[in-house]
Amino acid sequence: MGSFPFRVNGADLEAHPAGVLWWPARRVLAVADMHLEKGSSYAHAGVFLPPYDSIATVKRLQDVVEALSPVRIIAMGDSFHDTDAEARLDPDAAALLLAQAKGREWIWLRGNHDPTPSAGLGGEVVSQWVEGPLVFRHEPTAQSPGEVAGHLHPKLRVNARGRSIAARCFLTDGRQLILPAFGELTGGLSARDRDVRRVFGKPLLALLVGPTKVHPVSI
Repeated sequence: MGSFPFRVNGADLEAHPAGVLWWPARRVLAVADMHLEKGSSYAHAGVFLPPYDSIATVKRLQDVVEALSPVRIIAMGDSFHDTDAEARLDPDAAALLLAQAKGREWIWLRGNHDPTPSAGLGGEVVSQWVEGPLVFRHEPTAQSPGEVAGHLHPKLRVNARGRSIAARCFLTDGRQLILPAFGELTGGLSARDRDVRRVFGKPLLALLVGPTKVHPVSI
């Protein structure tokens, strides 16, 4: 389905067009920065966003889980937008998450928005997860071989067929990887921003998430 194969620190991975990472040999699925209940968090502050972000995000994840049937899911931090978000989570969204976790291992990484995720949704809560040559954590660190992270919500604007298009993207230099944000209402930071580029060596490959296909762009 338009996934793009690439390698990080010796691990053969795939960037999936849904914006998740798939590790076929291990049947591991990683998803970053869902920011569930961001809409209700903003509403409490008087900024009204559509209140359907959580169920839309979880349904998109459900589609990927059904298609790939992973044995382990790694939610890479900021799965919830704030420390009270799980208590506000739509019951249908919570039920879908529980169904996705049934019969497989679910790892919740702590994020800066959710240092204590998922008290009621099961799974294991850790600060990082080491598997084979890879280390999964929420926030990236500079020049750390095998690191897979989220947090920065990378996006890239490119010119294509006379139009300027911005898309979420994976970023890798072959040693490290940053995943795009998966949440329905998440913003993004330019892949050319110095806070992004300082993480990596060069050259840097951006894997842009399209509707049905992932597109590689060297930057």
